Amino acid sequence: MIRCALAAAGVALMVASPLGAQSREVLSLERALEIGLSHSRSLADAKLGLRVAGQQVREAWGSVLPDISANASYSRNVRVQQAFLPAVIFDPTASPDELIPVRFGSDNTWQAGLSLEQPLFQYTAFIGVGAAGRYRDYQRERVRGVAQDVGTTVRVAYLDALLAAEDVRLTEQSVARVRRTLDETRAMNSAGLASDYDVLRLEVQLANLEPNLRRAENAVAATKRALLVAIGRDPRAVDGIELEGRLADVNVADVAQNAPINAQLLRQAGVDGAGSPAALEPEQAYQVALEARSDVRQARLTVQLERARLAAQRAEYFPKLTLFSNYSITAQENGAPDFFGTSRQRASFAVAGVRVELPIFNGFAREARVQQAGGTAAQAQTRLEQLEHEAAREVHTLTADVREARLRVDSQRRAVDQAQRGYEIASAEYRAGLGSQLQITDAEVALRQSEFNHARAVYDYLVASARLAAAVGTVPSGDVALR
Repeated sequence: MIRCALAAAGVALMVASPLGAQSREVLSLERALEIGLSHSRSLADAKLGLRVAGQQVREAWGSVLPDISANASYSRNVRVQQAFLPAVIFDPTASPDELIPVRFGSDNTWQAGLSLEQPLFQYTAFIGVGAAGRYRDYQRERVRGVAQDVGTTVRVAYLDALLAAEDVRLTEQSVARVRRTLDETRAMNSAGLASDYDVLRLEVQLANLEPNLRRAENAVAATKRALLVAIGRDPRAVDGIELEGRLADVNVADVAQNAPINAQLLRQAGVDGAGSPAALEPEQAYQVALEARSDVRQARLTVQLERARLAAQRAEYFPKLTLFSNYSITAQENGAPDFFGTSRQRASFAVAGVRVELPIFNGFAREARVQQAGGTAAQAQTRLEQLEHEAAREVHTLTADVREARLRVDSQRRAVDQAQRGYEIASAEYRAGLGSQLQITDAEVALRQSEFNHARAVYDYLVASARLAAAVGTVPSGDVALR
């Protein structure tokens, strides 16, 4: 009975295991970017700002288009107003002091009108239309900048998780090598070919590595949580995702020689050949940044917007010329209401003209607003110049970081090959009884450190390239939010 139950449980585990594996999502960097851009709250906020700006442009156009309005009213006099007039007006024989009540008005009053106003010359309105258009351009550029920020954040978070996963993989390999050497040393100790100290030293080394492995696994979970937050997902679902790509296998020298997944890592980090920011000279990259970097473009649009507002304040000194026209119809009747009565009970009038408004003096308030707008425009220009200097500093620094990391990748790749060869030699000599256990321990530590240094160099190169692409303003998929 027990055997049957155990067999059934084993079958259930075999069936459930593939199902559990299928529930894990394999997340590529490209897919992470798609999710991040579609779920980013900051990007959604920027898009709403762009929508508001578009409606402000429509509102501004309303100030230069005709303003047409119509009105209609009906009133019923419950008691018609009366006034007292001298009776002699109606009866010459009446006493001069006699007054008689006379009704003024009717039981029903109807009124309808149509009015039209068309600005012929209103400089502030035309300036306002231009300012609204510039504000819409600013909001569109802000959407682009936020999309690039989100893309860069997701890229760096993804690379952080890959580096942490690389640490786990290398630590697991190191633990496996030490365990294998420990088993061999115990066998040699039983045969009298190795000392108890050699066994103890390896046991201590293994005991030190195992906590490092647990810390590395915790670091992977932490970086995955940060990635999930960056793409707008629940960070508690960290056990349900796997990441594509492996830093140790990335060939930064030749993108075409990489597997598709690693080639995508290079492409999404901004390392995609001669046209990438990483391939440009610092001054070339800076010139690209002046044209493509989002914060610089936003600052430049802000300068234009503030200058338009200054022009709008100055436009208050100009006269306004407006064409106006009104048409009105009125009807009065007694008794039961009849819609606008008969033709004998209706009257109408129409008027048309031109109105000129000339500002003369308003207590210096207009001059104060012009001075304020001029100061704000000057501040915007100063901020633009400061941002251009910051862009130059950041581009030159990141260009140097990319080149240093690129050289370090090559040297660390050679170091890995040398450390691997050294570990193989030390292991062979140790098994032949020609080397010491200390040599193989040192060789293993050197191999693990060189492998991690190589992965770290690849990580530094990709992160620096991603940040350089952001500094230059050419983040891959950064314009997807505007499509």
